[in-house]
Amino acid sequence: MFELFRTWKERHFSDPQRVILGVMLLAGAGMVYFLGSLLTPVFISIIIAYLLEGMIGLLHRSRIPRLAAVSIVFTFFMVGMIVIILWLIPLTVKQISQLVQQLPGMLTTVQYRLLQLPTSYPEVISEVQVRQIIDFLNAGISTLGKRVLTLSLASVVGLLHLVVYLVLVPFMVFFLLKDKEKILGWSRRFLPDNMDLTESVWQEANIQVTNYIRGKGWELLIIWGVSYAVFKALGLQFSLLISLFVGLSVIIPYIGVTVMGFVMALAAYVQWGWSSEFASAMVAYAVIQILDGNLLAPLLLSGVVNLHPVAIVVAVLLFGGLWGLWGLFFAIPLATLANAVIKAWFMRVEQRPDNP
Repeated sequence: MFELFRTWKERHFSDPQRVILGVMLLAGAGMVYFLGSLLTPVFISIIIAYLLEGMIGLLHRSRIPRLAAVSIVFTFFMVGMIVIILWLIPLTVKQISQLVQQLPGMLTTVQYRLLQLPTSYPEVISEVQVRQIIDFLNAGISTLGKRVLTLSLASVVGLLHLVVYLVLVPFMVFFLLKDKEKILGWSRRFLPDNMDLTESVWQEANIQVTNYIRGKGWELLIIWGVSYAVFKALGLQFSLLISLFVGLSVIIPYIGVTVMGFVMALAAYVQWGWSSEFASAMVAYAVIQILDGNLLAPLLLSGVVNLHPVAIVVAVLLFGGLWGLWGLFFAIPLATLANAVIKAWFMRVEQRPDNP
């Protein structure tokens, strides 16, 4: 048994390159997991700077000085933030408040329509089953109300955090972009000299993640815009809020689309019941998802993140459980990084001279 373990250890951990890669990964994961709540503004700033770096590199390759490129991209970033803060967030909050105000009436409508089902379809559903569904809904609404109350009590603290983020994050993003080479040069002083394997993993993962994020960003915006236009034309209530979540659902493959399908069906049913309008809304949602899955996503993400669907679902569940909402958003990039590490690790094992 000990001989088997020793052979396995020598096979996988005798190479210093793999040891360095493993230590770097453990250190990064540990920092995010244990210090994530304390360094959230820093991590958010690094992520935003990483996303903006692609546009800066494009301008810089067009012979625009880096400082000028940083200034241009950062200006567009700040304009976008101002638009989100002054236009999108107020509209979203307004629709959420309207939804909360109308929720009791919507629940009453749902209960009334559910109680009619045993009369219309006695062979499919009974009154006892309907009562169980209503009790389940009432319990869910009660739990949701308690959570909303808890959130409202903590809103002052959340508002203070938001103000701090709005000040700190743009400040840090600008200097992370402006002084990128200085910061990287300072960081390299604490790293080992020979990091060929780690650098090769990072280069592969960087290309995949950058293309994935760029493609998903465009996919999100297109699906959000098309959904809003269609839902608005159909007269669906809370069309901006629902279309926003439909757009965000593309970030969480398979699971997001399924969950939003139920949400969409519930919103349409509460407003129209079993009617032609309900059918039109569901058909429109289905058409949007079919076009996204068969046309838009392959066009924007061709050859990017070649992961098996099971691996994607496992990544969403794993990283979502570890880091909550942030884990869901970055599940696929993290899975891409893990895939690059596994490929490089075992390729390194197979290329060893003493490997039989």
